[in-house]
Amino acid sequence: MPIVVVVGGQWGDEGKGRIVDLLARKAKVVARYSAGNNAGHTIVNERGEFKLNLVPAGIFYPEKTCVIGNGVAVDPGVLLGEIEGLQAKGIDTSKLVLSDRAQLVMPWHIALDKLDEASRGATAIGTTGKGIGPCFVDKVARRGIRVADLLRPEDLIPRMKNSLDYANRVITGVYGGEPIDFDSCYQAYHDYGLRLSPYIADVQGVVFDAHRRGEYVLLEGAQGSLLDLDHGTYPFVTSSVPSSSSGGAAIGVGIGPTDIQRVVGVFKSYCTRVGNGPFPTELFDDVAATLRDHGKEFGRGEYGTTTGRPRRIGWLDAVAARYSVRFNGLSALALTRLDVLDNMPTIKICTGYELDGKIISSFPSRESTLERIKPIYEELPGWMTPTTEVRTFDDLPPQARAFIKRVEELLECPVDLISVGPSREQAVIVNPIF
Repeated sequence: MPIVVVVGGQWGDEGKGRIVDLLARKAKVVARYSAGNNAGHTIVNERGEFKLNLVPAGIFYPEKTCVIGNGVAVDPGVLLGEIEGLQAKGIDTSKLVLSDRAQLVMPWHIALDKLDEASRGATAIGTTGKGIGPCFVDKVARRGIRVADLLRPEDLIPRMKNSLDYANRVITGVYGGEPIDFDSCYQAYHDYGLRLSPYIADVQGVVFDAHRRGEYVLLEGAQGSLLDLDHGTYPFVTSSVPSSSSGGAAIGVGIGPTDIQRVVGVFKSYCTRVGNGPFPTELFDDVAATLRDHGKEFGRGEYGTTTGRPRRIGWLDAVAARYSVRFNGLSALALTRLDVLDNMPTIKICTGYELDGKIISSFPSRESTLERIKPIYEELPGWMTPTTEVRTFDDLPPQARAFIKRVEELLECPVDLISVGPSREQAVIVNPIF
């Protein structure tokens, strides 16, 4: 049976959690493979609305094994709070598994994240301040502390002392901040280890064994591919190691790339971005306000799940999206929030860029180039009728079908699934993913 990867194709917030929640019905294992609690997924089902930052979106199916992979940066306090919040609402978390190889977010990571961002001033990246970047810096510098270390004080104490000594020298010497106390940190993380120990296991074995038994496995990406450390709009990208693109999926759970059969990219029917960085199709007019606040009265507007920050809004950028399709090796698209366009008389798609008087169709690597380009738009007629109750492609308005077909042509990839609302059943399945 296939291992399927779900990734965000834009700058995040595409609705990956909603798609994973839908696809998880057929999966036996749902695994999160990258990022940390700087990314968030919103799930709406028969039990209500849930906001997840670390727990995989398959948690609402009690028979599924939900895996937090070695590629995730884990803040144990946040994870325990999320587990307890789910349990309080009657959600079974007994089949949640946390990789013993995952890196831990420590208090000094959060302090360093905030201090560094403040020091950048006008050139700030726009991080969430959750400590994820400094956590991955320590991972690469081999100062990191892993989940496995929580289980043995004789491992945890020297690793914490070494990492904290270095961090305090930076906090005080570079930023002029207050040093962090070792004893209080150790006591907190020793307690976290005791509370998390029932969940900690060898994740690679869980995923590999399920695949060998012929069970469906779903790998859940976080953030968006255009924030990828290598392929995104550098330096305004995520720090996740492994990457936030599909290439990091195998690394993030400990399997080989040949085990993956399909990669599904999730794209909004328009574009959004949170934080700083280039955004070629960004809008600053009433259209942006209309798209941002659609469904706001129901808590569904374009505001960050993790930060609550208003998202920047723009038309669908087919140049950036096609670039994402190619480096992710996408086999199918899931197009979300089609219903947000229901009342738009005209819909635009960026089909090319104008740069210094020349037309280009590729996505530039330089930030300075991206800041200079002008989007070239193709206008399509809107459908001006609700789509939230539609469940088959043929029942969509003709203009909506034409828009989807044009997206397929421009992105060179088929649209297999269309979301027309926040709830699990508000979906049009054109071709089954599993």
